[in-house]
Amino acid sequence: APQAPAHFLVIPKRPIPRISCVGPQDTELLGHLLVVAARTAQAEGLANGYRLVINDGKHGAQSVYHLHLHVLGGRQLGWPPG
Repeated sequence: APQAPAHFLVIPKRPIPRISCVGPQDTELLGHLLVVAARTAQAEGLANGYRLVINDGKHGAQSVYHLHLHVLGGRQLGWPPG
């Protein structure tokens, strides 16, 4: 379920199960994910800010074991999360 008025995912085409499984060979891909997230957030009108979230493993609340980046925005987000 969406956690904010704007909530979308950035998902790499190459399957990576968890952020904790990445290595030096993934540096370019991970940078690309951040650039795509920033460009998409701008296109979605999130000029006032947004949050980027990557859940990792059971204790990090990861439920889908394919690396993906959550982008949340559209309202004032609280801290600390969860």
